[in-house]
Amino acid sequence: MTTSITDGSSTHSARVLVAAALLLFAACSAGRAATTGSPAAATPPSTAGPATAAAAPTTSAAPATTTAPGVTWPAVPADGVARAVQTENGTVLPVTAANQDGSFTVDTPCSNHATVSGAPISGANVVLDPGHGGNETGAIGPGGVVEKDVNFAVAQEVRQLLEAQGATVVLTRTSDYNTTIKTRAEIAASLRPQAFVSIHHNSNPDGPSDVPGNETFYQIASPSSKRLAGLLWEEITAAFTPYHIAWMAETDHGAKYRPNASGGDYYGILRDASGVTSALSEAAFISNPPEEHLLADPAFRHVEAEAIARAIVRYVTTNDPGGGYVTPYPRTDPAGPGGGPQGCTDPPL
Repeated sequence: MTTSITDGSSTHSARVLVAAALLLFAACSAGRAATTGSPAAATPPSTAGPATAAAAPTTSAAPATTTAPGVTWPAVPADGVARAVQTENGTVLPVTAANQDGSFTVDTPCSNHATVSGAPISGANVVLDPGHGGNETGAIGPGGVVEKDVNFAVAQEVRQLLEAQGATVVLTRTSDYNTTIKTRAEIAASLRPQAFVSIHHNSNPDGPSDVPGNETFYQIASPSSKRLAGLLWEEITAAFTPYHIAWMAETDHGAKYRPNASGGDYYGILRDASGVTSALSEAAFISNPPEEHLLADPAFRHVEAEAIARAIVRYVTTNDPGGGYVTPYPRTDPAGPGGGPQGCTDPPL
């Protein structure tokens, strides 16, 4: 059973403050639709085919504390230590050693070892993980929308929104290639951001729902991870609720954890990023045709990206506890294949 949002008045006030902070990038988005037509009418999306996303390099600089209206981000390390590197092809990789000739020994996207040159990255405020990539497509909707493309498109928008407010943001995957869970988590662990969010979209729900069935997962042993997941759940739920469509959901949808057989975190992206405040977002069911139609539309993806950005800003700038926390029912079915080095081919570095 989903809990109600904690302390509605304080949450509303905090969201108003965060909304004021977002005015900076709202001006940049003035020419774009904020919703997919009219949410109440659930206007058909403008894109009928799969979502596409062009590659974009991540931020490689490591500035001191940066402020934007209403947002003060903690300073990222200015010690010049290369904890990650962005190669000439834009790939971000965790550094295992800095070499005397200026090159770096790294773990590759497929968790191999390599020596590369590129721009060093000392730290980040936020690391975003666009799930899947390469031959690991993730879920594919009945209309052909591919999860890996939606994940990447949303992550790019969240990065742009947060960078417009002065945050240093890094993506674990900067174009369409395979990346192991190990390498993704290593990037986050190396850069030690205030927040690490893995962006996914769901499939195979339990059944119909009167409300959006978005889910967020948190690290079992981390109160800060739980709070981040609860804020993501609140903001995404608030953003999706105006769309009156035939939603689908798990019966225990909300902000929750998933244990493995030993009681630790089931999802490798949360388990391997232990020590970094992390959350896994499953924002909508791409397997449900009405939700797939929304996810195919850039305007709706922008709504989702804004919600994720607001949640991260609230996490960094407020003490809001988040909401939507539920006790999950036991699961024995695996989450799905992929995420390891098997069948993984490294991109040109």
